Amino acid sequence: MLRMTALASVLALIAGTAMAEDIKVGVSPGEHAEIMEEVAKVAAPKGLNIKVVEFSDYVVPNQALNDGDIDANSFQHKPYLDNQIKDRGFDLVEVGTTITTPMGVYSSKIKDLKDLKDGATVGIPNDPTNGGRALLVLQQLGLIKVDAAAGLKPTVIDITENAKKLKFQELDAAQLPRSLKDLDAALINTNYAIASGLNPKTDAIAMESAENPYVNIIVVKKGNEDKPWVKTLVESYHSDDVKKFIEDKYHGTVLTSW
Repeated sequence: MLRMTALASVLALIAGTAMAEDIKVGVSPGEHAEIMEEVAKVAAPKGLNIKVVEFSDYVVPNQALNDGDIDANSFQHKPYLDNQIKDRGFDLVEVGTTITTPMGVYSSKIKDLKDLKDGATVGIPNDPTNGGRALLVLQQLGLIKVDAAAGLKPTVIDITENAKKLKFQELDAAQLPRSLKDLDAALINTNYAIASGLNPKTDAIAMESAENPYVNIIVVKKGNEDKPWVKTLVESYHSDDVKKFIEDKYHGTVLTSW
């Protein structure tokens, strides 16, 4: 009887191993990568082995997903995905929400936004959605006004009021932290701020309101959204263990969506 029980245990272990599934999830550096590593720990006992693949920009992860080089990605908000699908024809779909990371204003030259001088040069991301988001943050902070008709994607030509005559330098989002020394201020996404050693809570001189439409999402290729591994991935992300990790590590600078 003991021998039969041992054999049954071995067979169950083999069966469990055979059922395990390996996936690759693309992320951007910083909190998206760090959180996905925790998600991988939660998913592993459920038979889902996640390899976390870091990308240094915002364009390649969607291309890699669309091409089948990765199985999912977790780095972007829905306005960005919608714009990528429109511009590049990607066949991608959202399957779950993740976190919200308010955009911050950073500077190596001033400690308070009110000290920003007339004619100052401000860096913003050069992609339409995050660049537009940066302008909306500056509007929220009272520095500029933009044409409401531009919606979530205003550009510098949509600026209708600019009392300080601010100049705008559009750069790749990942380059902005490294360019602070050449700018008077820059609006930087939290993941790139953290990855470059900036602390959003202590280093940002101003922050976007937490009430914004930029909740981040998990994305897969269309046709995969109902696969069991997708359900496991989203459930693992939305676990209590991952929520606790986020709350303990980021102390309110990264907000969960569940």
